[in-house]
Amino acid sequence: MQKSIILLVTLFLGLSAIAENRLSEKDERAIRNLLQLQSEAWNEGNLEKFMETYWHSDQLAFVGGNGPTYGWDATLERYKKGYPDKKAMGHLQFKVLRLQKIDRKTVFMIGRYELTREIGDAAGHFTLVFQKIDGEWKIISDHSSAEN
Repeated sequence: MQKSIILLVTLFLGLSAIAENRLSEKDERAIRNLLQLQSEAWNEGNLEKFMETYWHSDQLAFVGGNGPTYGWDATLERYKKGYPDKKAMGHLQFKVLRLQKIDRKTVFMIGRYELTREIGDAAGHFTLVFQKIDGEWKIISDHSSAEN
């Protein structure tokens, strides 16, 4: 009898830990919606709107082919320099490859981006770290790498 109780308690605690590491449907929808908002803003040619999904902080980190950029304003300027007009921006699509809850307010994502442009298509992969700040999910770190 005692062994059965210990087994049931162990099983319950294990299942509780697994359930605790799952992202809720509401949070997953909110995070996926951020990517939708980003692609819509990008495809409109609106970088300021695109940047609304990022944490508006000097602590924001973006890492690309030219190394890290820190801060929301610097990241926006980096995007403006790299994508000065709609022709350079093209049409953006995202594909989520992995979405993983780190803790109750931090989520890690691996994905793929594809840019269709007249000046030549571009594609690559990204990793994003989302954090719930003041009740809203925001991107606090972005590492994007282009394919050769």
